[in-house]
Amino acid sequence: MPRFLKISLWIGMAFLYVPIFVLIIYSFNSSRRGSVWGGFSTHWYGELFRDEKILQAAWISLKIGVYSATGATVLGVLASVVLVRFGAFKGRRLFSSLVSAPLVMPEVITGISLLLLFISAEQFLGWPAQRGILTITIAHITFCTAFVIVVVQPRLADMDSSLEEASRDLGAGPATTFCLVTLPIIAPALMSAWLLAFILSFDDLVIASFTSGPGATTLPMLIFSKIKIAVSPDVNALATLIILTVGIALTLVMLGLRKGRKQ
Repeated sequence: MPRFLKISLWIGMAFLYVPIFVLIIYSFNSSRRGSVWGGFSTHWYGELFRDEKILQAAWISLKIGVYSATGATVLGVLASVVLVRFGAFKGRRLFSSLVSAPLVMPEVITGISLLLLFISAEQFLGWPAQRGILTITIAHITFCTAFVIVVVQPRLADMDSSLEEASRDLGAGPATTFCLVTLPIIAPALMSAWLLAFILSFDDLVIASFTSGPGATTLPMLIFSKIKIAVSPDVNALATLIILTVGIALTLVMLGLRKGRKQ
């Protein structure tokens, strides 16, 4: 590799990961000021696990992330099947544009639109009674579905359709063929799409801020409220634990995919 490319590679890696390493180091800071080093200590990790607000917000974000990722994956797979298997039907271009719109729509616009939708639905239908976990989940499913389609649709299009035809010729119905043939083949894409939707939901701040209500404070919303004045050490500890969890999850997924390829 040319020296220029090596230098560019290391500069890019440093730009991405040095701030993360600095954050991890300062999570072991004994000082109450997150930006001033006061010595090595694990005190703030203990304080983090005793903070009921953070634990509750983390639990809410996890629930919303799981629900949103699952719902978005189901809708994304169905939309991908329609776009790939049904050919050129009337309104296909409009349908494809609508399912892809959240990819380029600013989150502020999406959040305001969903907020107005929930307010109007409450006035005319009486549902949802109030904004909370349900409304945040619906909002996250709305924009995560587009990302699932981006991941699943190419894999479904590259799949050998003769396998499905063989299954139908052997007497299997459409539902059986889809569950026993199609889904196992596109399983890696489904896993990737689910993880992507989960991360997008867990990380979202703008849309959740518009569609949340009392008692439904997500973890990004809580962190944002805590760092308005200054970064506190418990936030550094929380971010370090999230980075560790994501790293372990990605490692397990990579090992699982590698094992699947070998088999």
